[in-house]
Amino acid sequence: MPKYLDISDKVRFSCHKGVACLNKCCRDVNIFLTPYDIVRLKNALGITSQKFLDKYTVSPFSKEQKIPIIVLKLKEEDKTCPFAGKEGCEVYADRPRACRMYPVGENSHDISKKTEKAFFLIEDKFCLGNKENKTVTVSDYLNNQGIGKYNEMLEYFNQIISHESFIEGKHLNEQQIGMFYMACYNIDKFRKFVFESSFLKRFEINEEEIKRIQNDDTELLKFGSRWLRYALFGEKLFELK
Repeated sequence: MPKYLDISDKVRFSCHKGVACLNKCCRDVNIFLTPYDIVRLKNALGITSQKFLDKYTVSPFSKEQKIPIIVLKLKEEDKTCPFAGKEGCEVYADRPRACRMYPVGENSHDISKKTEKAFFLIEDKFCLGNKENKTVTVSDYLNNQGIGKYNEMLEYFNQIISHESFIEGKHLNEQQIGMFYMACYNIDKFRKFVFESSFLKRFEINEEEIKRIQNDDTELLKFGSRWLRYALFGEKLFELK
C-alpha cells in the first residue's frame, strides 16, 4: 500500500532533460484524457477536436462502463506517447493533467469515516527522478506543474461523471452517449450544435454568455457541463423560451 501524503508533505523528485530515464514514463501507459486536456492539446496542435480524436485517441468500451472515456493512442511500433520526442514532451506546455500529476498520485482515503483526498508518491522502478537531490512539498510541486486550471475544469467534468444518478444505477441510452461524447470531447462539433441548430431559439441564453461561448472553448466546456446536467439528469439549469 502506498504511504499517503498531506499536501504540505515533502517529496524528493526532479525531472529534466539530463535524467537518464527521460520519456520512459511515456511508454506503455494508459493516459486518460479529460475534456480540458483535449481542448488544450487540439488547440496547441492547431487542429479541430474531431481530427484530434480521430488521430490521437481511442475510446475503449465495456458493458459495465456507464460513460465514454478517451485514452491517448500510443504509437504502434513502440507503445510510446505520440508526443514524446528525443528532447522530451513536444506538447509540454499543454500536456495532459495525468502527465502533470506524475509522480504524485491521488486517491480517496478513509480517515475517521470521512472520505478525504490524499496523495502518494508513485515509485516506478525505471524512474530516476526520485534519486535527485531536489525536495519539494506536494503543494508546490503541483503548483509548479500548473495543475490549478486543470483541477478547476475537472470539477465541471466530475459534476457529470460522479452524478448521483449514476450512483443510483442510471445508464445512458445511445442518443445520450452521443450527446455526452459531443459536449465533453468533440467541443467544435458541440459549438456547431449550439450555433447552427435551433438550440438558441429554444432556450433562454443571455447575450453575454452567447458571446463567451462563441469563441472560448473553456467557457463552452463549462456551458456543456450545465447542458448535460439538464439534458441527462433533468436539473433545471436551462429555461425554455
